[in-house]
Amino acid sequence: MTTRALTVGFDLDMTLIDSRPGIRACYQALSARTGTHIDADLAVTRLGPPLAEELVNWFPEERIDAAAELYRAMYPGVAIAATPALPGARRAIEAVRAAGGRAIVVTAKYEPNAKLHLEHLGIEPDAVIGDLWAEQKAQALVEHGAAVYVGDHVGDVRGARTADAYSVGVATGPCAADELRAAGADVVLADLTEFPAWLTTYVPR
Repeated sequence: MTTRALTVGFDLDMTLIDSRPGIRACYQALSARTGTHIDADLAVTRLGPPLAEELVNWFPEERIDAAAELYRAMYPGVAIAATPALPGARRAIEAVRAAGGRAIVVTAKYEPNAKLHLEHLGIEPDAVIGDLWAEQKAQALVEHGAAVYVGDHVGDVRGARTADAYSVGVATGPCAADELRAAGADVVLADLTEFPAWLTTYVPR
């Protein structure tokens, strides 16, 4: 009997990348273009959910779709270069490969922009699936056979649990370690620098 290769899914924003500088700049640009006040500093404290869930705080319902389209169009020129990888991000992907596994990225971010971030930073997962949030992430995790999902948000924990994947929380985003544990994370790491050592202890269930 052959053993199926381990597949590990990773969230993007505040898991693999520190998207706050780029997103802050993009919200500021959107505010300038639309004449609508957006508190960009506040917005970047609650990253994770889809863009529309943030825009509803600043735009009336009938303008959200247009504002989202403009934001996404401006994003490559404003946000990509300003966004660094988080500590341990590249080594986490490499650790999965070294274990003979596949690393995929499953994110709520608009997929073309997610791919631009990874290309810019030289991070090369085996697949990138965007536009999925919280429980919706289970669709991609199940499709790709992911046994583990790593993320910084309680929504990521819910996605992992829905997919019956092992939930690894990283306390690098808006949700504290205790919050991730309370949501059902199987393990919580301070950041991805701890991931390679943890992976050596992981036993598939």
